[in-house]
Amino acid sequence: MSSDNPLVLFVDDDADVLASAETLLHRNGWRMLRAQSPAEAWSVLTGEAVDLVLLDLNFARQATSGEEGLRFLSELRAHDPQAVVVVVTGHSGVNVAVTAMKAGASDFVMKPWSNARLMDTLRDALALRRREDVSGGAPPEDPSVLIGESAAIQRVRQLIARAAPTRAAVLIHGDAGAGKTVAAQAVHARSPRATRPLVRLDLRSGAAAARAVAEAEGGTLLLEELAAMAPPAQADLLTALETGADVRLISTTRDVAAARNVVRDDLMARLAVIEIAVPPLRDRDADVVLLAEHFVRLFSRRHGRAPKPLDEGAVEQLMADPPPGEVRGLRQAAERAVVLGDSDILSAADFAPSAAPAHPGGARPDLNLARSEKTAVEAALKRHGHNVSKAARDLGLTRAALYRRMLKHGL
Repeated sequence: MSSDNPLVLFVDDDADVLASAETLLHRNGWRMLRAQSPAEAWSVLTGEAVDLVLLDLNFARQATSGEEGLRFLSELRAHDPQAVVVVVTGHSGVNVAVTAMKAGASDFVMKPWSNARLMDTLRDALALRRREDVSGGAPPEDPSVLIGESAAIQRVRQLIARAAPTRAAVLIHGDAGAGKTVAAQAVHARSPRATRPLVRLDLRSGAAAARAVAEAEGGTLLLEELAAMAPPAQADLLTALETGADVRLISTTRDVAAARNVVRDDLMARLAVIEIAVPPLRDRDADVVLLAEHFVRLFSRRHGRAPKPLDEGAVEQLMADPPPGEVRGLRQAAERAVVLGDSDILSAADFAPSAAPAHPGGARPDLNLARSEKTAVEAALKRHGHNVSKAARDLGLTRAALYRRMLKHGL
C-alpha cells in the first residue's frame, strides 16, 4: 500500500458513478480500482492489496434492501477483520447504512454525495486503516480467498471461521486440486498467528520435520500430504511437540483413510483435532461458473487483457463437465482461455483441454471433442483392465460420470 497515493476499491454497478468517483479521487492524489459486483470485487482483492473499500449496497435492478452489499460486507470482514469499508447508500437510506455500520463498516456516505464530504470520509477511513494495520499491509496477492456460494463451500468457510482463532490442529482432506492449500492458508490468515511464518513441509520430500518445526516457531506448520509421512519424520515431529514447540499444526491429505493407516495413533490424535473436508467441484453446484468467471477476471488483469464474458455454451459445458484437475485445473483452463481466446466472448472450446502434441511424421491431432473424449475413456479403461473405479479416478471423474460417458460412446 502506498502512503502517498492511497488505493481504493469502489464496488458499484453504475459505471457513471465509478467514473465520477475516479475523477475525483485522481484529482486528490488517490488511486481507484473498479468492480461492478461483489463477485468482481473478490477477483480484484485476490490480486491487489487495497487501503479501503467503498461499497454500494444494491446491485440488482430496483433493489433497495442492501442485502447483496451487506452480505459482501459480512464476508469481507470475516475474511479480513482489518478491512476498512465505507458504504454508499442512496435508495436504501440511513437505516440500512446503520445496519452496515453494525456489521463492521467504518462510515457511510449518501448519494448524491458532496465531493468534500466524500474525501473527508475517505481520509478518516484511511487514518483508521493505518492505525489498525499493524502487520504493515497485506501481500500483493491473497491466496486464502475461498470463492463460491454453494452450501458445501459455505460449510468449509464456517469451519475455518470457528477453528482459525484457536490453537487446535486442523486436518484438511480432499481431492488433488480441490483447494486444500487455500483452505489451510485461510486458517492461518484468520488466526492470531497470521503475522508469523506459515512454513510448508511437503512430506513426500523426506525433509526433516524437526527443522520445519523450528522454522515455524511461533507460527504455523503446514504438513502437506500426510499419508506420505515416513515413520522417522513422525517420531521427529512427536519429539519436537513433546518438548514444547510453539507451533500451530495444519495437515492436508488426499486420502484421509490412507493417512490414518500410515500415521501412528498418538500423532494422529494431535493432528486431527478438527477435520475439514474440501468438496470436489461436482458437489459445489454453480460454483464452477463463479470460479471460472473469477479466474477469467484475475488473469485478464494479470495479463493486461479486457475481461470477457462466458457464453451459454461455456457455462453449460463447465457445469456438466468441468476441466480435469478440480479448482487447480479450472484455474489453468481459465488462464489459457484468457491468453488464447481470440473472440469477444469465451466459448466452451476456449476451456477445452490443450490439443495433444503432434504425432511423429507431422500428423494433425484429432481436435474433435467427442472423439477425443472417447479415446481418453477407452485408454483409461484399457490401462486399468476395465476397472471402472480406477479408470474414473485416473480421468478425474466419478464412477457415475464415467458410466455416462461409456454409455454415450457405446463402450
